[in-house]
Amino acid sequence: MIPHTTTAAGPGGEDYTTGEGLRALLARLHADGPGAWRTDPTAANLMQYAAEKYAALARKHGLDPWEAAAAAFVVMRTRSAREADDPWGVVTHAVRITCIAEERAQGLLCSTHQARRPHYSVFHDAERLSDRENPLDDYHPAFHITDPHPDDDTGENGGEREVVEPAGVVTSASGAVEDAIAFVTVLGWPAQTARAAVEHVCHALARAGSRQSAFEVLRRDRHSRALLDLPGSSWTALLRALLGNPAPGVAATSAGRGILLRLLIGETLPVLLHDDDLVLTVSLAAPRNGGRR
Repeated sequence: MIPHTTTAAGPGGEDYTTGEGLRALLARLHADGPGAWRTDPTAANLMQYAAEKYAALARKHGLDPWEAAAAAFVVMRTRSAREADDPWGVVTHAVRITCIAEERAQGLLCSTHQARRPHYSVFHDAERLSDRENPLDDYHPAFHITDPHPDDDTGENGGEREVVEPAGVVTSASGAVEDAIAFVTVLGWPAQTARAAVEHVCHALARAGSRQSAFEVLRRDRHSRALLDLPGSSWTALLRALLGNPAPGVAATSAGRGILLRLLIGETLPVLLHDDDLVLTVSLAAPRNGGRR
């Protein structure tokens, strides 16, 4: 707690709470030489007043009031503050900029000088990977892939589309959806939950136009997850199983394609049920007692 300044008038008669008084005080301290700031009692009262004046601004940016007072001290010693028409305005503006730079420097883990420069300040604050609820490859664009043909999974404008394989296998989108629901239900998911979840994923996929986009939208869709009454781990595991793992290293594998695409290109339920990794993932993700675990 900063004690309140009892008086603003110093031995020189300057009322430093006003612009004119501050200008006069700064001019006198400058004329008296560098040692005046250490020995003049009015200078000490001025800095106490500055700490009180900028306490709220300092706390807004996570700083101590005396850090703001130190910034005020630096600018008060400049010629621009001594000769300004509104010296308190100059000081306040400089303190505000310094507080912002100090806050950005703490977030960016860099110097205040660097934080003032635009090509550093545009970055987001540093954060630990453990601070995120989801793994790094779930949200960082460097780990995302884009379907080469976004319309491969669904028809134009989100309509139903048939996929014809060279071997002559024809699978409708509606048939793939029903098979996906059956697959999830067989592995321990409540039938009603499985149908609602799979159909919601398919509708989002039709709107998004690509599996990656649908995955990113659905992963952040807490409202839908709450309506489905699914825990976060079950929801994320189901999305990976249905839409495929977006990690670049598995894009061409069965895990990267996902259940829906595998069914569309002609794989059958018995084939999927022989995929031990997929079966284990979906069965372990099944919600217990039909709700949150």
